[in-house]
Amino acid sequence: MARDWPRDLALLVARFLIGILFIGGAVQKVVSPGDAMGLLRDWGLPAALVWPALVFNASVGAGLVLGFRTRLLACLAAGYCAFTSLFHFLPDDPWQMTIFVKNWSIAGGCLALAVAGAGRFALDARKPGR
Repeated sequence: MARDWPRDLALLVARFLIGILFIGGAVQKVVSPGDAMGLLRDWGLPAALVWPALVFNASVGAGLVLGFRTRLLACLAAGYCAFTSLFHFLPDDPWQMTIFVKNWSIAGGCLALAVAGAGRFALDARKPGR
């Protein structure tokens, strides 16, 4: 198992990078909720959905960073990224299309984490199968 430390370190870094992105999304919703609320309204959705999205972002981000229930959270995060990418599918706006593609890329990273698991440097390491 000592030979697996590069893999485990890579999984720790991957969890941190993806997790901190979700935490950043939560912070952005706290600091400037109007931006996300505008996107929701543009799609005919209640602006108040920004608050459950904030909780989801913070929870998933913290869980991934800590390596808690990594496989489940990574699957949920992949679905969230795929769904929220639709808000950015605006072919006439190159910036929004960049975000659209980025969301799908993050979803791919989340699916890779879901398959690989958290690695040894995680809360999940104490619980088999997570």
